[in-house]
Amino acid sequence: MLPGQLTPAALVDRHGIACTAIRDLLVDYLTERAVDIDYTTLEDMARALAGLFWRDLEKHHPGIDSLRLDADTVTAWRERVRMVRDRHGIPLRPRVNVHTVFTWVRAFYQDLARWAADEPARWGLWVAPSPIRDSDTDHGKVRLRRKAAMDQRTRTLLPALPALVRAVERQIKDAERCLAAGRETPAGATFITPAGETLLRRAGVSTRVYADDPTTGRRRELTMEEERAFWAWAIVEVLRHTGMRIEEALELTHHSFVAYQLPTTGEIVPMLQVAPSKLDQERLLLVSPELGEALTAVIHRVRRGQAAMPLVSAYDTLERLSSAPMPFLFQRRYGPENRAIPSNYIYTCLGDALVASGLTGPGDMPLRYTPHDFRRIFVTDALRTGLPPHIAARICGHRTVDTTLGYAAIYPEDVINHHRAFIARRRSLQPGEEYREPTAQEWKDFLAHFELRKVALGTCARDFGTPCVHEHACIRCPVLRPDPEQMPRLEEIRANLVDRFQEAKEQGWLGEVAAIEASLAAAEQKLTAMRDVSARHTTLHLGMPDFRTSAGRLTSDPASGY
Repeated sequence: MLPGQLTPAALVDRHGIACTAIRDLLVDYLTERAVDIDYTTLEDMARALAGLFWRDLEKHHPGIDSLRLDADTVTAWRERVRMVRDRHGIPLRPRVNVHTVFTWVRAFYQDLARWAADEPARWGLWVAPSPIRDSDTDHGKVRLRRKAAMDQRTRTLLPALPALVRAVERQIKDAERCLAAGRETPAGATFITPAGETLLRRAGVSTRVYADDPTTGRRRELTMEEERAFWAWAIVEVLRHTGMRIEEALELTHHSFVAYQLPTTGEIVPMLQVAPSKLDQERLLLVSPELGEALTAVIHRVRRGQAAMPLVSAYDTLERLSSAPMPFLFQRRYGPENRAIPSNYIYTCLGDALVASGLTGPGDMPLRYTPHDFRRIFVTDALRTGLPPHIAARICGHRTVDTTLGYAAIYPEDVINHHRAFIARRRSLQPGEEYREPTAQEWKDFLAHFELRKVALGTCARDFGTPCVHEHACIRCPVLRPDPEQMPRLEEIRANLVDRFQEAKEQGWLGEVAAIEASLAAAEQKLTAMRDVSARHTTLHLGMPDFRTSAGRLTSDPASGY
């Protein structure tokens, strides 16, 4: 059921090429290219060369056996490949990635010509003029249109993100209460859901809870609804706070936590190690309190009261490989065993959450979030709030700053051009100091910024590199994130403000009265926020795992046979 990687010969033979010589040539070519490309790229290349290129030529020109094609044949093939067709050859729609097909064919001809100089006996027989012009592979207009569409999508989804967060939080709470009510209700009895629906508990000995809706007659599996609501909330929290790729989030394990001790204060800062995925680069991300809460809830759910995280293998649908058993965070109970959560299950959970939220965009059309949308939103929000682009590129795992700027939807083209012109003029004066990798001191200063956020009443959430604009009047500052554990301190401050307010009124200090009134109103607001946070944060704090005395990754033991 989970196919592994196919050999280049098997990839070519799927398309049924009639000419044996061309079939052997494509197998040899793909075998040579397979050394320096991943399996997904190899599969796409085989589909383009063997299926869309040569097999299509054989269907319309039976008996063809040479790569040297005349102009009419090339023109007719280019027109056919621009359209996606059904099995009868009827055009359905324009092919979106036609420039990719042209690129593979052009690279095929150019590689043969270049390799023939080194091995003429092997490749020289197949050297021929390329049927693809350089202009055919230019997809600049397509790239610009795609960038404009992605920017517009980000501008639409970014303002709706807080509403989505509130919706998934409400859905998980309602699903938990509904499941708890269903479990407490005996079979054959009715109960009321948090949404006001009346459900009939079904009889059965299964550990899963089923109920019937008497109004519609539909059977509902309350256990599955609660599970999907939880994982929708978990993936939204993880992606919006880290900007990870979906494959990176699903590869997080219990070993991904790293404890970093600040050299100045000795404070332990939790970091999250992101395994290499697209660019084979590992990186560390700071774990914010909100992200820590979400990951703690995930660990608590997966452990299910056990002493350790279950070890499961994850199947990579792109590379067609299974990983070694590891304590993945994103895993769920599937029948009698635990299984790693695949990406298609995440899409299902997000889709159900969006349908239940009822969020709409322009034209009252339902909003649709994909996991990669959260990455673009993260980059856009980070750059908009003042994070330097080269630091954002380091956090997101981008090789160049241009890639990071391409993700942001707040930089019009003219702003980028003027900014680059300014950088070019300044680089002429200081050529060695511009657009480089952040130094160890710069990264240290970036981490030290979070030391300044800790205040008596909680955490200051001001932007990186910005001073305090409220003159350290934290009680009236809107960017203070109050700590519920400091509620007694704040109540003491409020009591002191009440005493000072009475004294100011008795002495006739009208200016002091106005200032204390503003402070009292801010204190009441902070106390309300603390109470809300205390009521909402009910997850169990499991602490930071310590792996200093053990290996960071599980390895197989040849002696045990596992």
